[in-house]
Formats: sequence, structure tokens, C-alpha cells
Amino acid sequence: MNTVEQAGALGRQRWLRLIPIVFVTYSLAYLDRSNFSIATAGGMAEELHLTSTTSGLIAASFFLGYFLLQVPGVLYADRRSVRSLIFWSVLAWGVLATAQGLLSSVPVLIVVRFLLGAVEAAVLPALVVLLARWFTKAERGRANAFLILGNPVTVMWLSAASGYLIEATSWRGMFIIEGIPALIWAFVFRAQVRDRPADTPWLDPADRDAVESAIAAEQARLPEPAERPVREVLRSKAVLLLAAQYLLWSIGVYGFVFWLPSIVKAGSSAGIGATGLLSAIPYAFAVVAMLINSRGSDRSGARRRFVWPWLLAGAVAFYGSYLLGKQHFWWAFVLLAIAAVALYAPYGPFFAMISELLPQRTAGVAVAVVNAAGALGGFLGTYLVGWLESATGSTAAAFLMLAGTMAAAAVLVLAVPVKTKERRA
Repeated sequence: MNTVEQAGALGRQRWLRLIPIVFVTYSLAYLDRSNFSIATAGGMAEELHLTSTTSGLIAASFFLGYFLLQVPGVLYADRRSVRSLIFWSVLAWGVLATAQGLLSSVPVLIVVRFLLGAVEAAVLPALVVLLARWFTKAERGRANAFLILGNPVTVMWLSAASGYLIEATSWRGMFIIEGIPALIWAFVFRAQVRDRPADTPWLDPADRDAVESAIAAEQARLPEPAERPVREVLRSKAVLLLAAQYLLWSIGVYGFVFWLPSIVKAGSSAGIGATGLLSAIPYAFAVVAMLINSRGSDRSGARRRFVWPWLLAGAVAFYGSYLLGKQHFWWAFVLLAIAAVALYAPYGPFFAMISELLPQRTAGVAVAVVNAAGALGGFLGTYLVGWLESATGSTAAAFLMLAGTMAAAAVLVLAVPVKTKERRA
């Protein structure tokens, strides 16, 4: 049995101990990032007299902070400690997320959302770096999928629970209650996680050595790490194409996530509790699709063909919603559920593809650069959907925009250079 096969056979301890912690960490980050959409639909916009454009600007300011600290954060994580970086990030975002419930000034809310994005910036790329140190290539698609599952799973229960939480308290109470868990979880993360298998007391020495050897053997087959990883990444055609692709993809994801509750509330005329429950439905299907798609990608060893068809399907679903319009809301809602599946299913293979293009140290920076581009896409998607709704008086133009960006994202994936083995897969 070679080292890669040994690592696969020894996976249980790593999966049971590390993956739940990674999943909860990213879930809390996504909770404190996206509950703004429920607050807006649940009374915040009325109380603070926010237009759709202003709501979009406040929500989108998160992504400016998220963009700026991606690469510096992941460089710190790589050179010093993922564990330390995430501990302080989780603690800081818990304070900022809670503070949203205490504010009434639009400029101050914009500043707080910006800072929230800044302290969350390095969390996803740092966690991808962490998983690359703990899981082999044959496992990485599933490991990344479990990490990114924190996104749709969180939005699913967030949408269902937050609406009723607002009914029971207020939008302010929701922000405060949902910000507190991060303050506690920071200390749980620091106690349970170590940067590498070699530093971990709960992993058997034989298992630890097999995993480290397997990952070292994979890294030895890649080019030598660059002395200046940022420069190397910015010269990589594949990384730049993936960054452009992820920017377009993120316009679709965040345009969808932040505005779905408002679209559902307007189209169904339901109360905020029922709106939250309806908004959760698409994400339940997305979770299943993510698990199935990432497993298929790991089994085949291919990545690209488990990404682009989904994005193209998302473009078709958004275009169908545009054609149906508000007067056929329930049919449009079915298509939005299909769009959610298409938006989320490719995440595991996509991030595995990035981490397999370059050596570990350089790959971490590549993930940060791609995720930074995604942050710009998040800003554009969140802001432009609100602006288009204000400018046109309907969501039709926004659906057309989302269809176009998703179709372009699918095409760019096909332009990314891949290895001969994957091309044949």
C-alpha cells in the first residue's frame, strides 16, 4: 500500500475531528455575513428608511473589506499560523456582527459591514490551506465541499430560523443573538485545531506519519514553491482565469443570497416567518447536490467537468425566471431553486482545482487571489441587484444580469488549462 492509499485508509480520525470544526467555523462566518438579507426584509429597511439601493450598498460594503485583506491574511496564515489567524478573526467578527443590532446610522453601518468583511477576509482561504495540509488530493474535493457546505446549510437554517427570530424579538434582536455564538466558538477553535497533523495530540503517530508522507509525496510532484508566491500567482494564466471566472460566479451567488428573501416576500406576499421558510427550500437541494458532485469529482479525479455544466444550468434557470416574471412567481421560484443547486454544486471541485494547480505555499495565495476576485463579485452582485430593482421597479433585469454572468463564468472555466489526465477524464 503506497502512502496515498494509506492516507485514505487512515481518514476516519481526521474527518471526525477536523471537518466538523471547519464546517461550524465557516458556517458562523456565513451566518454573520448573510443575515443582513433577512434583517432587511424583516423591518430594518422600513425602520431606517432604506431604499433598495442603500440596502444594497450597506450589504455590499462587506465585500470591500473582504477583498482588501484576502492575500495579506493568507500570507500570515501560511507563514505563521492558520489557528491563530482564525481565532482572532472569529472573535472580532462576533463583536462586529453583534454591534449591527445596536446601530441606526447608515454611515456607521457601512463602516461596521466593511470591518466585518475585513476580519472575515482570510477565513475561507486559510481554511482551504488548512485542509490541504490535512487531506490528500483524492480526498480534497469532499473536504472542501464539507467546508463550503457551511454556506448553503447556514443560509438554509438561517432563512428558516431568522424570520421567526425577528417575529419573536426584532431585527436588532436577531443580529445580537446570532452574533454571540462566534464569541464562544473562537475559543473552541483554538482549543481543538492545530496547524498540521504533526502538531496534533489526538492523531495516532502512525496515522500522522502516513498522512504527512502522502501529502509530501504529492507536493514533490509539483513545481518548486516560488520565493515570491504573490508574483508567481499573478503570472499564472490559470489562476487569473479562475479569478475572473469566480468574480462572475460570485455576482450570481451573492445577488441570489442577499436578495432572495426580499424577492420571495414581494412575490408570495407571505409574512417574514413564512418568507424565511420558503427562502430555505432551495438551499436544501443545494446541499445534496454539493455532496454528490464533489464525491463524483474525487472518484474520477476530474475537476473542470464537475464545474462548468452546473454554472451553465444556473444561467438557464435565471433566464427562465426572467422570462416568467413576477406574475408567475411560483414557477419562477422553482427555477430559483434549480439556480441555487447550480450555484452551489461546483464549489468542492472548484476549490480542489485551485489547490492542485500549484505547490501548497503558492496555492494558498492562489486561493486568496481567486477569493478576492469573488469578493468583488459579491460586492457587484449585492449592489447591482438592489440598484436594478430600484431603477426598473422589478427583479426582471436583475435575473437577466445574473443569467449573463453565470453563462460567462461557465465559458471561462472551459478556458482554464488542465492536465492531460484530467482532459481525458
